[in-house]
Amino acid sequence: MEAKSKDLWVFIETKEDGSAKNVGIELLNPGRELANKQGGKLVAVVVGYNTKAAVEEAGKHGADQIIVVDGEEYKVFSTDAYKLAMLHVIEKYAPTTILIGATPEGRDFAPRLSCNLKTGLTADCTGLDIDDETGNMIWTRPTFGGNLMACIMCPDNRPQMGTVRPGVFKKPAETENKAEVITEDFHVTPDQIRTEVLKVMKESAADFVDLEGADIIVSGGRGVGGADGFKILKDLADALGGVVGASRAAVDEGWISHSHQVGQTGKTVGPKLYIACGISGAIQHAAGITGSDVIVAINKDADAPIFDIADYGVVGNLFDIVPVFTEEVKKLKG
Repeated sequence: MEAKSKDLWVFIETKEDGSAKNVGIELLNPGRELANKQGGKLVAVVVGYNTKAAVEEAGKHGADQIIVVDGEEYKVFSTDAYKLAMLHVIEKYAPTTILIGATPEGRDFAPRLSCNLKTGLTADCTGLDIDDETGNMIWTRPTFGGNLMACIMCPDNRPQMGTVRPGVFKKPAETENKAEVITEDFHVTPDQIRTEVLKVMKESAADFVDLEGADIIVSGGRGVGGADGFKILKDLADALGGVVGASRAAVDEGWISHSHQVGQTGKTVGPKLYIACGISGAIQHAAGITGSDVIVAINKDADAPIFDIADYGVVGNLFDIVPVFTEEVKKLKG
């Protein structure tokens, strides 16, 4: 497809109540810089039902223009409905670039959409840029199990498309910007939706860990030595008002559930404070925490790679250090 504009689009995924999920708003942040480099507008595309809240949020976080597809058939995600809605607006307006969150929904419909558009799709990106020479997007993503980072371009087809991990970018600051809102009256008939949601099974409160939304994360790696080692990390996390994370090594050992895993094969996070306890700092883990405002590393190996990316480092046994840290936090909180 030939692009009709230099606009960059960000897909704003919605919740069942019509509000925006974090990842779409986060992508407006790099989207602003990339749209400026392309010489086009930053356009938010909202698909869902009763989407007023999502539209308002996209506007106040910097979108120049918002394209809305609203209908009851979009209340519950279905691959067919979302793909057809996006296909309609893309073929009509023909943007140059599209960013989609690498959520279960985004990972589902984005490949089908790119196939229909006969263009490429770079999945699970953790870095975005534009090549000054060609104007092509540079999509950066982990490969070979996270041991290498690949830079991928799609020079011959448009739109350029990529899914981007949640938590990689921070939400942009609110602005006084007044976005133009375009409502597309596009509806999908029941016979066009080939699947039906029979039951939604949500994680129990005990299993759910909101790593992507957490301001403070206390994570443990192989150095915690076992499941019992996570008890002192939870004490610290509770004292700080945070949650417990883990490296892949700890999850693979069965010490803690996969829902706590941080890194390339887990969740990419960007908390205000990330405390890594007994984590060596392999590239797969490091790439998942680079969005953190402050990283504190506690490790008895002074040469551990985690210290290369940490803002503060403590060399020592975590079982000696973490309980003292916890007590000091409790004292400060009175």
